[in-house]
Amino acid sequence: MTASDAHAAVEAVWRIESARLIAALARVVREVGLAEDLAQEALVAALEQWPESGVPDNPGAWLMATAKHRGIDRMRHATMAERKHEELGRELEIDRGEVQPDIDAAIDDHIGDDLLSLIFATCHPVLPTEARVALTLRMLGGLATKDIARAFLVPESTLAQRIVRAKKALAEADLPFEVPGPDELAERLSSVLEVIYLVFNEGYSATAGDDWMRPELVQDALRLGRILAELVPDEPEVHGLVALMEIQASRLRARTGPGGEPILLLDQERARWDWVLVNRGLKALDRADALGGEPGPYALQGRSPPAMRVRAGRRTPTGRASPRCTPRWRASPARRSSS
Repeated sequence: MTASDAHAAVEAVWRIESARLIAALARVVREVGLAEDLAQEALVAALEQWPESGVPDNPGAWLMATAKHRGIDRMRHATMAERKHEELGRELEIDRGEVQPDIDAAIDDHIGDDLLSLIFATCHPVLPTEARVALTLRMLGGLATKDIARAFLVPESTLAQRIVRAKKALAEADLPFEVPGPDELAERLSSVLEVIYLVFNEGYSATAGDDWMRPELVQDALRLGRILAELVPDEPEVHGLVALMEIQASRLRARTGPGGEPILLLDQERARWDWVLVNRGLKALDRADALGGEPGPYALQGRSPPAMRVRAGRRTPTGRASPRCTPRWRASPARRSSS
């Protein structure tokens, strides 16, 4: 295996496994910033070793075991709480052969709760909005700092400092790494949905730069929304957000012409819409409806006139978007959707 092949493999594995890895480590060390540092050290080790040794059969387990070893090394040279030392040491018994080796089980036993706890931690209201967005893309999206900085058109050093300050703020607040209880779940979930939709909107209609859209951010937001919907399947507004994003994202290819000029919704070619995303969005909307309750802002936007045009267009996915599926009040310019 060439060095370039190994590095490509490491990057692919990191994008898939990083959120699980950081979440599982955060459960043990009880500090999101430290967990991410340990995961990054495991990534560096993979970049150094895999070109020579090859990609292991279970790269996720390799990264987890390496990160845990790095954690023990750090704790031996730092004044950390004895409880944390004992907890991480207990998990490392797997690696020392003191119990039946089953690293996969150690990761997967708590993976759902770990990921959900990590989402709530990176989107905690104690952080400013831009820090929540950066930290979420870094820890849950698996994006490098330079990639996040490029996506939001800010200097890499500025973005790096934003992430450092966010991790420091979480550590100083000494917040529990857990899923919020019923009393605060609605408020905390609202913060999570806000972050995901901010990422999506920056990709769908960029607020700065020469590019009107940034599809990579749209895909990151879709992935985060789908993960959240799997982790909290009984929350209708989560499915409402997913529906809204899927339906809007289905029109990305049709929103610009050959020269990059914007194309209004009524002039778009339905054949260029992504009908897989359309169907996924409508199914998510159906799930939100089935759960009942008063629809929230995202579910309501998922039922907006542009979404209804997509629903009507699904029956005849050719030609241009039909104005006949638009409610009568479409004539009001203030309510007309541009694309």
